[in-house]
Formats: sequence, C-alpha cells, structure tokens
Amino acid sequence: MAPRIVRAACPHDCPDTCALLVTVEDGRAIKVAGDPEHPATQGVLCTKVSRYTERTYHPDRVLTPLRRVGRKGEGRFEPVSWDEALDEIAVRLSAIAARNPEAIVPYSYAGTMGLVQGESMAARFFHRLGASLLDRTICASAGATALKYTYGATVGMDIEFVADARLVIIWGGNPIASNLHFWTRVQEAKRRGATLVAIDPYRSLTAEKCHRHIAPMPGTDGALALAMIHVLIRDGLLDHDYIAQHTVGFDALRERAMEFPPARAAGICGVPVEDIEWLAGLYGTLAVRERQPVAIRMNYGMQRVHGGGQAVRAVACLPSLVGAWRDPAGGLQLSTSGFFPIDHEALQRPDLLPHWPQVPRTVNMSTIGDALLDDGTQGNGPKIEAVVVYNSNPVAVAPESVKVAEGFAREDLFTVVLEHFRTDTADHADFVLPATTQLEHVDVHKAYGHTYFLANNQAVEPLGQALPNTEIFRRLAARMGFTEPCFADSDETIASQAILRDDQRAAGISWDSLKEQGWQKLRIGKAPFANGGFPTPSGKCEFYSAAMARDGLDPVPAYVAPYEAPSSAPELAARYPLAMISPPARNFLNSTFVNVDSLRGTEGEPHLDIHPDDAAARGIVNGGMVRAFNDRGSMQARARVTDRARRGLVVGLSIWWKKLAPDGKNANELTSQRLTDMGRAPVFYDCLVEVEAVPSEALAS
Repeated sequence: MAPRIVRAACPHDCPDTCALLVTVEDGRAIKVAGDPEHPATQGVLCTKVSRYTERTYHPDRVLTPLRRVGRKGEGRFEPVSWDEALDEIAVRLSAIAARNPEAIVPYSYAGTMGLVQGESMAARFFHRLGASLLDRTICASAGATALKYTYGATVGMDIEFVADARLVIIWGGNPIASNLHFWTRVQEAKRRGATLVAIDPYRSLTAEKCHRHIAPMPGTDGALALAMIHVLIRDGLLDHDYIAQHTVGFDALRERAMEFPPARAAGICGVPVEDIEWLAGLYGTLAVRERQPVAIRMNYGMQRVHGGGQAVRAVACLPSLVGAWRDPAGGLQLSTSGFFPIDHEALQRPDLLPHWPQVPRTVNMSTIGDALLDDGTQGNGPKIEAVVVYNSNPVAVAPESVKVAEGFAREDLFTVVLEHFRTDTADHADFVLPATTQLEHVDVHKAYGHTYFLANNQAVEPLGQALPNTEIFRRLAARMGFTEPCFADSDETIASQAILRDDQRAAGISWDSLKEQGWQKLRIGKAPFANGGFPTPSGKCEFYSAAMARDGLDPVPAYVAPYEAPSSAPELAARYPLAMISPPARNFLNSTFVNVDSLRGTEGEPHLDIHPDDAAARGIVNGGMVRAFNDRGSMQARARVTDRARRGLVVGLSIWWKKLAPDGKNANELTSQRLTDMGRAPVFYDCLVEVEAVPSEALAS
C-alpha cells in the first residue's frame, strides 16, 4: 500500500501550534513533518515534535488499563480489562458522589491543547456528576487576566508581520526553545536591520543572539516598564493622537509613572540606569519620531511572580503610548487565543451541573498540594476523596511538590490517571487508563501565537487498548447512568460544535472545511487595533481599569514587589540569598518528552547555572554536584558555573520527571503555593534558595 499523508496539528502547550503532515505506511506513522504551506509553520518543526513518532511508539507506552497493587507512589500495577477498570471506577465515584460530589476533583491542563480531547466530554462528565470545578491557573492566568483588564481579551499583534519591525523586544521568553517560528521571523527582521533586545534575568539562547540583553532580577519587570513609561512621558515620545482617541486613563498612568524615574527602577531591578534610558529612548524615537514599527513579544516568564499581573499591565500599555498598533509589524503579543470564537458552552455543557446556574466549589490547581492535605475542616469545602487526572502530571509540575506528593500518597485518596506513560503522577494512581496520542484521535485546535484554526485528523488506529479521552469519559458516563444525548456525541460531532458559527472572525470555517484543508485563518485585520476597537467596555486600551477598581485591585499599572526578595523579605533573604527560576529546558515541554531517550540524552541531567562570583563564595566548582534548598525542600543538580546567570540568580532548566532525576526531586520541591496579584496563578519564579556543594559521599544514589 502506498504511503498516505494525513493533515494533523501539534497538540502541545506552545504558541506555534504547528500544522503537521503525518506519513502513514501500512497503518504505521513513519514520519511527522511540518506543513510547508502553513504560513505559521513554514515546514519546520522543533526537535521535540519532529520526533513525535518516538513518543507514540515508545516501548514504555501504557497500552492496557492498570490497577495498583503496591503502595501509592511505588508504581506497581497489574493489567486489568477495560470493563474491570471502568466498573470499579464507576462504583467508587458513585459512592463518593452520593455523599458529596464536590469531594471529587478533576485535574487537567495542557497535555493536549485540543478542544475535543482537552475540554469536551470530560467537562460534560464532571459537570453532570456535580464534581468540584478546577481553576486552571498553572500557566497563563495572571497575564491573561492583565490583558483582559487592559485590552479586553487575550489579543495582540500577528507575528506574520514582525519581520518588518525595526525594534523587537523579547520580554520574559526564550523563543528559540519555546516559540521557534516567531524566532525565525525575528531573525529575518534582524537581517533587515532591526534591533533585537532580550529582557530576561538569564542570558538564554535567545538573549545570546540579541543585540542587547537587559537582565533584571526576577519579579521586577513592572518597575522596568514603569520607568520606560516615565522616559516616554518625560521626553515627549508619545503619540498624543492615539492616546486621546484610543486610550483611557492617561493622566492616572502619568502620575504613577512619575514615581518611577529610571534611577529608582535601576535600583529595584539591578540593571544599569543607562540601559533603561537607552531602551525607552530607542522605543519611543523609532515609533513616534521616525514612525517605524516596534514590537514587543511578551511571554509568561515575567508573570510567574507576585506582581506578575501588574507587570504585564505596565508592559501592555507601552504600544498604545507610542501608537505602535498603527502598523501590522508593531504592537505587542502575549497571546492571540482571545481572537478565536470558541463555543465553550457547547463543548463543556455547564447546563448539566445539577443546580445550574449555581456552581460547585472551585479548587485552584496551583494549590493542589494544600487542597489534598485539607481535612475538610478549613472552610474550603469537603475533604477531597477522589482525583481524576488527565492531560497533566501534577506531582512533577505543580508548585511545592513535597506537599503535592504527600497529598497524592494518601491511601484514602482514590486516584485515576489517564496517561501515555507511567509518570510521577501515574505512580500514585489506583488506576492508570491508557490514552491515545495525537496521531491516534481526532481534534480541533486554536492557537495562542497565531490566528489559524487547525484540524487534527486521526492518522493511525489506537495502539494496544488505548482510547481517546473522550471515549473513556463516554464509557464512564454510561456506567454512571448518564443518559443525556450529549454523552453519545462522536468526536467528529464535538469537533463540529467547537467553532461559533455566527462569528464573522470564523466566516467560512467549519469542521468539514478545516479537516480537509488542515488549517484556516481567522478574518482579522492585519493591524487589528490601528484604529482602536479594543474589546474592553470602553472600546479603548484601558490604562485605568474601572473593572479592576470594582474588583478591589489597583486600577493603574503598579509595581508589586516579589514575595521573596531582599527588599520585601530581608530575614528570609539573609538565609536564602539567591533567587531561583526554572524555565523550560529546550528539549522538554513542561514535563512532556522527558522520557524520550533521545531528547533526555541531549539534556543530559539536571543542571543548575550559577554565576562565578556566587559559586566562588560557596566553594562550588563547574561540574560539581550541588544542592539547592529552602524551607520547602531541596534538589540536587550538576553545577554549571557561568555568567549566563546574573549575580544573585540560579537557573534550573526544567521540568524533569522526579523519578528520572538523580535524587528523585525537581525544581518544584522549592517553589511555593503562593499566588499572583491577579489571576490566582502560581509564582514559580518568586523563589529564594541557598546552594551548597554536595560532598561525593553525600550524593544521592
């Protein structure tokens, strides 16, 4: 049989959402490539996804239902039939639901970004059950909330035009590792004469290739942005017409910015005052005096601190001050997901909730450690008796991992995990249910780094006994006696429900057209806010947000100091003087791909980058093993003594499965469950530690 090509989409938590071409021969996928005709993908895939067949056909795939036979966390299981597994799960969940369905918690995130496998049948099932709701905050909710207050939605510029920009500021991201197709366009802008600036505490692979790198301490980006606004106002580098017509609250913003002269911000951020003056001057001069496009690509690193939301607010004000939105190559992008007209109600069916529109209690996924250890007497609702995990690996990825693992280790916690592999979380399950990978099921995808809908057509039959998430929840629903017609919807039917049909942005786009063509672009202007039209209540960019004032928040962008820093926690900083961040390793995507041998082999082992001065003060040598620790926990890693980490900062590229780390721990042993100023998001990069050399006799075996 001749090979055939199947149009598909990358499912992973990455802004690029690539269009894939899967080559299938004799029922087996033999190659995954980027679609050269898709303008966002341009035929190129990252190293991780180009090896996707290694993941689908990995020898360690879970291909039959498993039932625990050992203690929680040991990872000892026996195979059982689907009927045995689902019958017992249904009995256990029914008994808990009869007492209080809110004692059941679903836990999921972006293991797939698909609208079908990610949020449809599972949401219907848990809504009908009356289970607790999950606040899915672990990645982007601080920045998303900030953009909604400022722009009205998570919207921004189209990266397809960024090659024409004269200045590109990459703020809090490392696109070489996590936004490859944006980086390709930025390289073209550089060849055309654009200046590239990276703002990042760490000299990442991206920062090394920019013309200038500004390295503020973690959690101080808001002060830096306010100082830039100060310079723009002080030096008259403003588009007064755009401000007058398309913004609200300029006077309040000006008053706030006057509190942050560059000298003050330089002291807060730990950067030279000259860097702030230079960057603000270049940004304003190009945009206002020379009418050249200037672009900011903001990413999620900067919002994973106490003041992350207000920092995003401050940066998001910059393009409107200088009129950068007038040009398609100017403006700002953090996410484009708010452009996509998705029918979430049709997908999730919240009307199935037993007391709709009243809703059950909500559990924040970022504080799952505390939630699982709550005995039900703290006023937060009933004790959690069951957790169903899908599309996530919380024992590895959730903050303050010691508590998370302790919670999942509870013998009285009934845990079901839908998975491809025996992850750290799966090791704590009572049942592990084999789920399909992207090549084995149907899905439809939006993006958050471009403006194309994509179809994922099924390329191969499911391996072994694996089932799509949707089918697993269909079968559970039947066993629980849920007879509503929506539980019989096929994946094709669900895919056809995903897109709002009466929204002009999706005109001409349907599941039928999408699955045939593979991808279709939204109908959005090249420069969507050239003439204002922000989806805020005022229709303008809101420097002053009345909604924030009503919500009890400072309505004007502000600098909110980190929880853990010498200025805000001097006693803590005396004991733990080094800030720690744990951005993604290039060959991993969150905790996905860590068990792919070729990719883990490239990463080698967990490393901790530390500045030479900080290393010398602690007797740490390059290549030696070190222990990073604080009151929450510790982890071991191989030291890399390098000035890529600025003084006072250590960097542990992540996220390793704990079972594949030398001491069975990863960076989330050290992170806290405290939350951001808005969006209830985690503060992964608001973390103080100390680091010490580990004598050879004390190394983990």
